Amino acid sequence: MCNTYRFKPFAEQPFEELREIGIALEFPDGRPNIEPRDDIRIGDRAPVATRAGAGVTVRMTKWAWASPQGRPVFNFRSDDRSFANSLRCVIPADGFYEFTDAFPGQKRKTKWLFTMVDAPAFWIAGVIRDGAFAMLTTTPGPDIAPYHDRQIVLLEPGRAMDWLDLSTPEPDLLRPLPAGRLAVEQVFPPPETGQLFS
Repeated sequence: MCNTYRFKPFAEQPFEELREIGIALEFPDGRPNIEPRDDIRIGDRAPVATRAGAGVTVRMTKWAWASPQGRPVFNFRSDDRSFANSLRCVIPADGFYEFTDAFPGQKRKTKWLFTMVDAPAFWIAGVIRDGAFAMLTTTPGPDIAPYHDRQIVLLEPGRAMDWLDLSTPEPDLLRPLPAGRLAVEQVFPPPETGQLFS
């Protein structure tokens, strides 16, 4: 499951799309310095947006709350659940990673980067508990299925408020994207040292 993702913001994306539709951004902890990061990992703090009155609050939030057993909850199944009474959030990203078995001769798992075709940035649907966020997951779409049996819930650009306000029915949001919407790139081992996934 997704346990690391990427966010290298530029030109205020994807937050600018909220301003364009008249949503005020609020920074209750001060405007965060969001540095470009190739690998945001479980336990790291990262920007998330939540609904706050007529606006949207952006704050740096820890990824993963502790389960009753003490394990980090970083992904949370959305199947057959309603989040109408949850504190919903959107997590900005421009890529996320999945891992498959190591190629022959390699000790580390093969790492794949997924990006959204024709979208420099996108949103991941999430929820907040105990001051931390988790990404929602669903069944894998056709672009993810060859690599993993689950996937995070990705929201197209322009769909953040649909999730924050639940202005679209949850089943229409908490599902995989259609085929061809995601591009995949082998990150490790570099393609010249390993075979491409088939």
